Amino acid sequence: MRQIVIFILVFIFFINQQHAQVGINIDNSTPNPSAMLDVSSVSKGFLPPRMSTTQMYNIPSPPAGLIVYNATLNTICWFNGSTWETLTNRDGQGCGVVTYGGLTYNTVIIGMQCWMKSNLNIGLAILHSLDQTDNGTIEKYCNGDNTANCDEYGGLYQWAEMVQYQNGASNTTSWNPAPTGNVQGICPPGWHLPENSDWSTLTTYLDGTTVAGGKLKETGLTHWNTPNTGATNSSGFTALPGGWYNSSGMAGTGFYGNFSSASEYSSTQFWYRGLTFDDASVNVYHLSKRTSFSVRCLKD
Repeated sequence: MRQIVIFILVFIFFINQQHAQVGINIDNSTPNPSAMLDVSSVSKGFLPPRMSTTQMYNIPSPPAGLIVYNATLNTICWFNGSTWETLTNRDGQGCGVVTYGGLTYNTVIIGMQCWMKSNLNIGLAILHSLDQTDNGTIEKYCNGDNTANCDEYGGLYQWAEMVQYQNGASNTTSWNPAPTGNVQGICPPGWHLPENSDWSTLTTYLDGTTVAGGKLKETGLTHWNTPNTGATNSSGFTALPGGWYNSSGMAGTGFYGNFSSASEYSSTQFWYRGLTFDDASVNVYHLSKRTSFSVRCLKD
């Protein structure tokens, strides 16, 4: 209720710089004496500005009390003077379902972000002895060269394949020029690959890297090997241990969940986040772009 009051007062300031009372569609043409703005309707409502989370964060120097409708999270957001908040806590809820490549993905809201709730599984499965290449077809590895593992844990993607070779990027060279804004890569339209900063926002919201892994991991031992330390999945992210593929082969299914970012560390390495079966932390690493990890998409 307090946030709604703030919203109304800020709205009044912008529509009437004279600070006179304003009545819209009221029966007696006189605003209530206690209201700066008095609106009456039985068939229409007030429509605030609508924008994505990215657009909202790009508002320059927002004042405390600024209100927008966040179309990414499908909710009203307001600026508290230092950060954006939703009027109601929507953590754990979804922001819709996504149909992509013949599969349906559920979603989960965590803080001011909306993530896919399962690992991406798009593309043609190829043998791990072959490199993923820029041939116009999305390619993936399935751990053990078994497509059932892709169905269970999602595909594994080298960095260049994940970013779809945008601006000439490869596993051994940087993009030229570096992209500005979101990188869609192999994600569906309206979604993008998380940057290193996006992962940092997520783990910070979940109280830091030392405990965030437990809040991200799926509970139980259906997919994670014992002891699956600290797993609560309180965020609803439901991280799975899809393992990896590198020059030494494929391994780690059940033990390690590794998630790529679109951020380069160097021309040959990229940043990623690693979760393990025996720890509740989130590890921040960089590794060769030829290493294949799981991918989660983030809504624009």
